[in-house]
Amino acid sequence: MKRKRTNLTRILTASLIYLELIVVAVIVIYPLIWIVGSSFGSSKGLANASAIPDHATLRNYIDLFRNTDFPVWYMNTLKVAAANMFFGVLLSTLGAYAFSRFKFKGKKASLLSILILQMFPAFLTAIAVYMLFLNFGLLDSLTGLVFVGVAAQLPYNIWLLKGYLDNISTSFDEAALIDGASRTQIFVRIIVPLATPMLTFVAVLQFAAPWMDFILPRLLISSEEKKTVAIGLYSMISDQTKNEFTLFAAGSVLIAIPIAVLYIVLQKYLINGLTAGGDKG
Repeated sequence: MKRKRTNLTRILTASLIYLELIVVAVIVIYPLIWIVGSSFGSSKGLANASAIPDHATLRNYIDLFRNTDFPVWYMNTLKVAAANMFFGVLLSTLGAYAFSRFKFKGKKASLLSILILQMFPAFLTAIAVYMLFLNFGLLDSLTGLVFVGVAAQLPYNIWLLKGYLDNISTSFDEAALIDGASRTQIFVRIIVPLATPMLTFVAVLQFAAPWMDFILPRLLISSEEKKTVAIGLYSMISDQTKNEFTLFAAGSVLIAIPIAVLYIVLQKYLINGLTAGGDKG
């Protein structure tokens, strides 16, 4: 009798878990399907958009490239994302390596400052950033967006990478030093290869951030030729006299492509980085 009750309890528990997973999957997947379906819709407005359009067409994608500056916005964002990823990973890795392997005065205070800084979202400093960029001539500049993107993510990335590097045994460093290797050679040939999963995870985060960043680009960018996709697509649905939601949906789908490709290609490294971050953070 007890075994039957135990088996029944297990079946009910498993059923509830699967039901919960199905509900969560529907909540997550349906909006994506709806956006993709809307991008193929023949109408322009939000009212007639649907997950399964009556007359599917590629007109929205064609209009997006022919009648808007979407290619310019896309390339601007791609440049910012690539530079953000490169400099973000480089500076974060160097900073994390220094905090993990070297002892210096003010180390604890610096780490505490970084910990405190990462608690505040970047947009809280928007006015200060605007005034700094105004004084240094970086307003309406893609270079300025790269500076902001890299600086905003540095505290979090340094802490994340430091936790990972702390768990890489210093015996590798010591053995390499005995063999005559320099600190630079140790960093490039030993530390970086061993930290590849976490570096890949950080790189993907750095690359994805500019595609979804809206507040700071909206504040710092003013000219049409310097706009990013977030600002450009927003202009399609923010104007009361020009509501082109299906064009917006088509642009949203194209934004997701490079990020999705990165996640699929680097999936193995991302999973390793996530699990390592959970165990060693």
